[in-house]
Amino acid sequence: MKADAYLFGQILGTHSFLLRGGFLKPDEYSEIDAQYFLPGGETGTAATVLSSLGVSVRMAGTHIGTEVAPMLRDFYRYKNVDLSLLHFLMDDPGVMDYVVIAGLVRSPMGRFQTLFSNGSRWWNVPREEDLSGCKVAGIDPFFREESDKAAELCIQLGIPYVTIDSPHDTFLHQHAAINVVSGECLHNHYQGRAPEEIMPLLQETAEGLTIITCGGGEMLYGRKGQEIKRMKPFSVEVKSTLGAGDTYKAGCVYALLHGMSDEETVRFASACSGIAISRFPLPLNPPTLKEVNALIAKGN
Repeated sequence: MKADAYLFGQILGTHSFLLRGGFLKPDEYSEIDAQYFLPGGETGTAATVLSSLGVSVRMAGTHIGTEVAPMLRDFYRYKNVDLSLLHFLMDDPGVMDYVVIAGLVRSPMGRFQTLFSNGSRWWNVPREEDLSGCKVAGIDPFFREESDKAAELCIQLGIPYVTIDSPHDTFLHQHAAINVVSGECLHNHYQGRAPEEIMPLLQETAEGLTIITCGGGEMLYGRKGQEIKRMKPFSVEVKSTLGAGDTYKAGCVYALLHGMSDEETVRFASACSGIAISRFPLPLNPPTLKEVNALIAKGN
């Protein structure tokens, strides 16, 4: 299958639980309003959103286990998402996470620390032929040298890529067309420093556009040699924040594919994310292009 976008990164089975009446409290009962087992992960969610926006996707990354595979194949059966690069395991249930959600608050649980520390590689190795015919790419930074390998192939083939949460001194950040940096990334890598203090460092070391997202706060964006620009996110009623950042990344991939300006890119990605957080579950209700354009027309 031909694809406009190549995505490399985390593809999971996500068990999500939407709670009624607020977030979990110690020793208190909580009522589950809704629960689902659907595709997740930064790449899995981005593929779902891009497909909804009309972009054909070829994705690779996490090895898919026996519990995740049937759900994944069934979910993408009639979507424009190519699963042919995925490696399907025969003797392991696969990578899954569990997310408890209540409005603005969510708590993910999983076994990623154990998986990353066991010395094994549980993801694909990117190859040149994997990117054949693709016009843009999205690369998660989590898979070590394989993530860098995907970026190197993009550079070799002249394919611009979007990445996320890549610090200023990484290969992924320095060569990305767009790097979307979350508040969580700033906290983990630049603890105690304000976004306005980190932004010039990210700009100076980047070939492309850097965007810092701050949840409901103003987004910062800009390029090397430019002043920092700001934009407010769209005001929406929040149902669940699960997948908000992944949807923002998907919006940036779409914008890159369609040659949008920096301002248009930030606004489009923000609108995609705004729609995503207004519904649950996101994989069954991804933003459409018509909805995104309507929110942009409505304004912040």
